Amino acid sequence: MLVDSHCHLNFPELAANIDAVRESMTENGVGHALCISVTLKDFPQVLALAERYPNFFASVGVHPDYESEPPFTSGTLVELAKHPKVVAIGETGLDYFRLTGDLDWQRERFRTHIRAAIESDLPLVIHTRSSAEDTLRIMREENAQQVGGVMHCFTETFDVAMRAIEMGFYISFSGIVTFKNASSLKEVAQQVPLDRILVETDSPYLAPIPFRGKTNQPAYVKHVAEEVATLRGISLEALTEASTQNFFSLFKRAKPCN
Repeated sequence: MLVDSHCHLNFPELAANIDAVRESMTENGVGHALCISVTLKDFPQVLALAERYPNFFASVGVHPDYESEPPFTSGTLVELAKHPKVVAIGETGLDYFRLTGDLDWQRERFRTHIRAAIESDLPLVIHTRSSAEDTLRIMREENAQQVGGVMHCFTETFDVAMRAIEMGFYISFSGIVTFKNASSLKEVAQQVPLDRILVETDSPYLAPIPFRGKTNQPAYVKHVAEEVATLRGISLEALTEASTQNFFSLFKRAKPCN
């Protein structure tokens, strides 16, 4: 069974139809999903999904785009991360695409997440957009290799991927890898070691072909996996087995359901 390693099931587009979302997952061979936190205000919604459904897990963190989020400390994240269904810290990171100007607050918040992950002994879920060098630099400076994690919705170069992998991170491919204009990313998907690959939807965003432009959902991670498998010249079954094993190797607190 596949795992959707990154989705936002508490967002209104999916939360209102959660039974249908889960049914579609089953029909498409998707057994588990990691529900990702983007604000602390909405974290209880994320956690509630993980508590209610044994095949859902949660992360805790604040997305780098949410500048207006009230201040918090690493201790705040550590305390929230004590819940057994919380398997990761994030999503966190840097985004220089949507936000400009003085972004020192974003970099300091990223450091706060890394410190919380180390204290909690949980992996990181990292978002990086137009900020790869600073992201990798802060990861090194804060010793993120102590806990590892995943570079989610990866769109960077193979060099960036390998530098992250050297720090113990996995590379997660989203529906973007199915887009016709994503030739560079397709090459990265061919080259990244199989034992470092995860697949995700980032739903409700970035629906893969043939659903591009529609509301994404965890069931569609099958199309991401099919594309990555085709690019690598392996079977969907082999990609499924590897990516699922990688997920549970990284997120050690997550336990597979029968």
